[in-house]
Amino acid sequence: MSTLLQLLDVQPAEGEVFTGQASGPAGKRAFGGLLAAQSLAATCRTVGDDRSPTNMHMQFLRGGNAGEAAEYHVHQVYDGRTASARRVESYEHGRMLTTATVSFATALAGPEHGIGALPHDPEGLPRTGPPGPAPALPLDEFDIRVADEGLGDEFVRRMWWRVTTALPDDPLLHTLIAVYITDLYGIDPALAVHGHSMRSRTHRSGTTDSSIWFHRPLNAGQWNLLESRSPASARGRGVITSSLIAADGVVTATLVQEGLVADRLGVDSSTEQTRRYPNTG
Repeated sequence: MSTLLQLLDVQPAEGEVFTGQASGPAGKRAFGGLLAAQSLAATCRTVGDDRSPTNMHMQFLRGGNAGEAAEYHVHQVYDGRTASARRVESYEHGRMLTTATVSFATALAGPEHGIGALPHDPEGLPRTGPPGPAPALPLDEFDIRVADEGLGDEFVRRMWWRVTTALPDDPLLHTLIAVYITDLYGIDPALAVHGHSMRSRTHRSGTTDSSIWFHRPLNAGQWNLLESRSPASARGRGVITSSLIAADGVVTATLVQEGLVADRLGVDSSTEQTRRYPNTG
């Protein structure tokens, strides 16, 4: 089994508590995308096969240790004829790291839109890898190609990605992979508008809140485009809006993230913010 698949395979502990494998290396900050993907995986274990996730809203409360496994406590909020709702919290040694709500529903017939032309062919782009260091991710199992465009308010990040290892034909697994990888330097565009980046560490940065709406199934083994912009930033917080687009131009998910993009005011303040808000890149 690949490292990626092992990371997304949460295991039951007792009742509706699940354990997610640590990604390592020890001492590094836990990757927020892993906490999000494992949270979603845990909730999916508690609903029927007739429904799939439609949205997830997550708050990052504290940073975790990449070398420590996390526990996921799932609470059954609601189960109806066609919809379900769950709340899930992640813990590390009894310390709550994240809390999230997840909605599920059966598929219904209705009007559809969200198909457009793609800006370029990813095969013609250089294989850049992520926008910065990512020691907690199995990068040898991903092909990532980043193409930034525009300056200031016109900045757009286009991150093409696909998994290069064999994947089972399981729609839920492909959704978990999308949740996992789309948090990679997710708040970076808010800094890029001002000519900065998370990689340069000129500011304290990291995801504080993340929401994703799932529209259609996707294939993580084929090219997917995460197209991101930052419409606003103030009070040391920035917001990112993103579309996840399949290789045929179909929008498969919509994401909104809020993150810390604050000036470095001093050692004590920086330490406190770093403790609370995980740098999800």
